[in-house]
Amino acid sequence: MPVIVLLSTTLVLAFSALVALFPAAIAPELSGVLGVSSATIGLQVSLIFLGAMLTSLVGGPLTRRLGPCRTSQLSLAMLGGGAAMMAIPALPTFALASLIAGLGYGMTNPSASVLLVRFTPPERRGLIFSLKQSGVPLGGVIAGASAPFLALAVGWQAGLLLLSAIALLGIVALQWQRAGWDDQRDPNTAWLSTPFSGLDVVWRQRSLRYVALLSLCFSAIQLSVSAFTVALLVEDLDFGLVEAGLVMSGVQVTGVAGRIGWGVIGDRLGDRLTTLTIIAFTTAVGALLVATMTPAWPQWLVIVLLVLLSFSSLGWNGVFLAEITHLAPPRRIADAAGGCLVFTYGGVLLGLPMVTLLHSLLGDYTTVFAILAGIAVLGLWLIHQARRSATIPPPHVTHTPKAKQR
Repeated sequence: MPVIVLLSTTLVLAFSALVALFPAAIAPELSGVLGVSSATIGLQVSLIFLGAMLTSLVGGPLTRRLGPCRTSQLSLAMLGGGAAMMAIPALPTFALASLIAGLGYGMTNPSASVLLVRFTPPERRGLIFSLKQSGVPLGGVIAGASAPFLALAVGWQAGLLLLSAIALLGIVALQWQRAGWDDQRDPNTAWLSTPFSGLDVVWRQRSLRYVALLSLCFSAIQLSVSAFTVALLVEDLDFGLVEAGLVMSGVQVTGVAGRIGWGVIGDRLGDRLTTLTIIAFTTAVGALLVATMTPAWPQWLVIVLLVLLSFSSLGWNGVFLAEITHLAPPRRIADAAGGCLVFTYGGVLLGLPMVTLLHSLLGDYTTVFAILAGIAVLGLWLIHQARRSATIPPPHVTHTPKAKQR
């Protein structure tokens, strides 16, 4: 059962990333059809994460009402429906479809958190959550590899409709598990009338509040490293475009390895806040080293440092989600996950315009990375505060042995 749960949640998350990034992978094709620039197509990712923020607000109560399996099925339905709507060659419909797909995206992690906590042992949650979170870059890799091929082979519209068919198959496959996975659901739970219940859980418990703010910092750094590595290499360090693209691929692959590696380290240490401290420290050091780079540096050294930076800056997600399940009240795990992810997606939304603005003010990307190092140092302070707060239990948490909390 744990293997099936892990595989299912990972594939659902990978599919959500595939739908989110599929249009960006064929942006030149879509821009001609929709009559906008390829950069405008890229803004649909912002709409995706705006939708994800909205459903993260209600992810906890919705999961309790429907059950994690049915919530995952609803997520797939919205992702598949959004993909089908994107096939309509009209800009307003494309924007609405991106928002709808984002609503589906935001349902994935709260429901997955409930399932993984229920069916996996606590001492392995760092690795389990990190493996599940590897679905995000996996979906990105699949999008980059398949979208252009499908656009040329069968047409971009057929490619999007194929995603809808995959979503339908996923819904049918999950139905086999529904009886066992949704047996603890509460159909009387009010979900739409309490849209801020997840945020309330996070903000009332100081340790969760600081971890949520940490994720905002980390996600902003992650997006910056992912989005601007090529520009940094080409504009500031005199790399060729092809060389920079290869380095970018290496950065993404290392990010996947980092997610799994840090999950293992967190489980071995038995203290995920310490693991997050190490991640924040190495990210700060790595970003500072990037800030000192010049075209005179050997290319191999630039590549090694960027890869090491990505191991930390792109590898924190699974450890973060596992720590939420440790800090959250046992019956409010989905609420806590949804509430924290509002901050995480907020970092995604803020990161891109923040770095763009900083670059326009400072004139180069290397200096921007010095500021990213400062954000990582802020993360160290937030982790320290979370640890201090975790020693003072909030009044609404009932203390029970760990075995009973599962």
